[in-house]
Amino acid sequence: MIDALDHLALAGSANVYETLLGRRLAGGRLQTSNVGVTFGAGVGGLSSMVFATSDLDKAGRLLERRAVPGERLIKHTGDRLVLSREATHGVPIELCERQERAPPSPLAGSNEAAAISALDHIVVRTANPERAIAFYAGRLGLDLRLDRSNPAWGSRLLFFRCGDLVVEIAHDLKKGVSDGPDHLWGLSWRTPDIAKANARLKAAGIDVSEPRDGRRPGSQVFTVKNRTEGVPTLVIGGIGRW
Repeated sequence: MIDALDHLALAGSANVYETLLGRRLAGGRLQTSNVGVTFGAGVGGLSSMVFATSDLDKAGRLLERRAVPGERLIKHTGDRLVLSREATHGVPIELCERQERAPPSPLAGSNEAAAISALDHIVVRTANPERAIAFYAGRLGLDLRLDRSNPAWGSRLLFFRCGDLVVEIAHDLKKGVSDGPDHLWGLSWRTPDIAKANARLKAAGIDVSEPRDGRRPGSQVFTVKNRTEGVPTLVIGGIGRW
């Protein structure tokens, strides 16, 4: 039913993300190799994630049978199935129909080694991890690849494969389980050369941490501390993948 994460909608400035990704806006969106980003009015932050399906009508009927109702809307970016916030536990989720993936946006003041090549994972904060498993695996049909609790991190992390990226569901162990809403939280991007990407962003006046070893063997990461429109952001390099 769901083939991939097509794009993220973000309330904020496209110019900020052109600098962050090292790519130029084209056709109203920034596109990496595996996901796009669109922009709208309002205070910064992630406003929705839009999954791709090859048949929107079929996906809508299947979701309806799985107790996930949706409303079909025609938006400026195309035909959408907007899922009920009650069914998604507060996370804004839409589906769009897509047959082919868009090519990456042109580079902007960068080269491929120093630019962002793809999205590695999107992070959703959940109040109830078992409820999240029932929704993302049972209703949306995403593949649960890993369920890891680590007291040192203070989190239970669920990793759902979606195409060639991961939807990560994070639960704060100290807060316990509740019926509260889930919400979109952060993004982790991939780059071919983490040292060059770090230097490029520093030269552009963006506050970034120094590269450090990541949690995955063989990976390095750095944190982007500002000019992300309020989205917690990590950049990942190296060979490590979940």
